[in-house]
Amino acid sequence: MNSDVQIAGDPLAIPHLLPPVPAHPATVAGFVGLARSIAADREAWAPLVRYDTTSRWYHRLRTGPGYEVWLLSWVPGQGSGRHDHGPSSGVLTVLEGELTEHAGTGRRTLTAGAQRVFAPGYVHEVVNDALNPAVSLHIYFPGLTEMPMHRAPHCTPSALETAAP
Repeated sequence: MNSDVQIAGDPLAIPHLLPPVPAHPATVAGFVGLARSIAADREAWAPLVRYDTTSRWYHRLRTGPGYEVWLLSWVPGQGSGRHDHGPSSGVLTVLEGELTEHAGTGRRTLTAGAQRVFAPGYVHEVVNDALNPAVSLHIYFPGLTEMPMHRAPHCTPSALETAAP
């Protein structure tokens, strides 16, 4: 008896019948996967990390069609200030240490490996409330063009001081 492969040939041997491999992620799940793969490649990002006691340190790791990848470090007490990301969606991944996210009326502790996905207009504040430094990875799609700051009535005075863009 003849099989379909014997009759039609192996479709994998005919490249033009295969869907094209995307050059970059096209879905939220794809960006989450990209963040996980970058996080897993510690040898690539760890030597780049610097700590700055006067302001948060950041480094653009990569850009692609319609997205950016940023590496950030946070010493104890540093925070982002309450902000959104304009028209960009994003994935935040904690690589080392612990960060606290304040959003709406809630507070969430994010430990190494934790990921948060957010849509355009999502307002939050990220702070290192721990005693040790932290490192995080941020992917923005489309690339980050603005980061409007918001008043933060629940923040402490020290958090407000670090909120300047």
